[in-house]
Amino acid sequence: MLQEFKEFAMKGNVLDLAIGVIIGAAFGKIVESFVGDIIMPIIGMFGTVDFSNLYIVLKGSVPAGASLADAKKAGVVLGYGNFVTIAINFLIIAWALFMVVKGVNRVKRAEATAPAPAAPPPPTRDQELLSEIRDLLKKQ
Repeated sequence: MLQEFKEFAMKGNVLDLAIGVIIGAAFGKIVESFVGDIIMPIIGMFGTVDFSNLYIVLKGSVPAGASLADAKKAGVVLGYGNFVTIAINFLIIAWALFMVVKGVNRVKRAEATAPAPAAPPPPTRDQELLSEIRDLLKKQ
């Protein structure tokens, strides 16, 4: 599946890109809700649900447990929580779009590889004899 995603990302097919953009715009809110209401609570079972207050103190003294806004007032901090949330949203949207485009491509391939009509069966002995008689009559 990773190889197929790499081919999809590197192919540069305009049709695939257009489908991805349209589907992404149409279902962005649904995916955002899915991430916020379903995925994040599951992640919350293993740690924090609210990533927006995650930060690293670069300079200064910030009291433990301070919110991101308070930490920014007390010192220089690197707030990476929103990035984590947006990255999770992006990965889920990219995966969903990949699965949709993969399904569309499968349907296209199935249509393109429709079975050709079967070859007619070889002539029977009676048909061969009738053909020979016809050819002999044509010569006379």
